[in-house]
Amino acid sequence: MEGWDGFMFNTLQHRINQHQLLSELRIKLLSLHKILLNTERVTYEQVRGNVSSGELLQLAINHERFAWLHQLSQLILQIDDLLDADEPVTSEAIATLVSDVRTLLTPDEWGNDFAMKYDAALQRNPDVVLAHADVVMVLASDFQQ
Repeated sequence: MEGWDGFMFNTLQHRINQHQLLSELRIKLLSLHKILLNTERVTYEQVRGNVSSGELLQLAINHERFAWLHQLSQLILQIDDLLDADEPVTSEAIATLVSDVRTLLTPDEWGNDFAMKYDAALQRNPDVVLAHADVVMVLASDFQQ
């Protein structure tokens, strides 16, 4: 029976580690999203004038200028779903999520809409670079431990 207890502890510790890493990834992605949203807000306000927080929320949801950020929002929602799930998170689900985050956060001036706008944001805002580095550090963590 001693071996079973060790197995249960290792399994529980594995789940705790995964939960902590997912939570950390969520926090870093939210920070990155906020910085990107504020970057878009500043650009928008230069043309249209100041907007309130409520107006910004409506713009983020409905305005095409902010639509590229929806992909990042979706990844954050996927993490929320994994963290809130009743069942243990599978290694496959985590691997898919990590791959999706890496793919999305690959800047490319000739890529899709997100990749181009993300590349531009990285070029002009050091805060985006720092937030990107924070996400990459979490992604470099071993989710399989």
